Amino acid sequence: MNTSIKWMVAAGIAAIIGLTAYQQLAPTKGAMSQVSFTTIDHKKIDFADWQAQGKVTVVNFWATSCSTCKKEMPNMVKMYQELNPKGLEYVAIAMNYDNPEYIKNYVNEQQLPFNVTWDQEGRLATQFGGIMGTPTTFIIDKRGNVIKQYVGEPNWDDMYSVINKAIAA
Repeated sequence: MNTSIKWMVAAGIAAIIGLTAYQQLAPTKGAMSQVSFTTIDHKKIDFADWQAQGKVTVVNFWATSCSTCKKEMPNMVKMYQELNPKGLEYVAIAMNYDNPEYIKNYVNEQQLPFNVTWDQEGRLATQFGGIMGTPTTFIIDKRGNVIKQYVGEPNWDDMYSVINKAIAA
């Protein structure tokens, strides 16, 4: 077998392995109803309660050390303020490597109006498929299904469209 064919076969095998691993790590349908957390202001939240109320949820994994996360946060606040009255919930999940004091200071300085939690043990990142990089954002429908995932700053028009369709459904 010549060298270029060997490389193509190796690349194909690597792609199949990567896709299989991603599918195994990706959250399963309805799995988000099992997610719960405590906010930095000690409020217990269960996604199942939001689903029972017919809420669409945005979950944003972020870090105070992430410049893209800080850049997108004002847009997240604006989106939350516009769409929360229509049925949107939002949680910002700070990564386990973040400093809890930095998180609290950032939340207070920016006056974030939505739920914020610190994923101290990395449990939430694992439940969402092993989040490694920030920002990573998920949109979850009223039944607890992940309907969209963004890695990096989202396309805001697309995000609004996906959320509005999910709220209307």
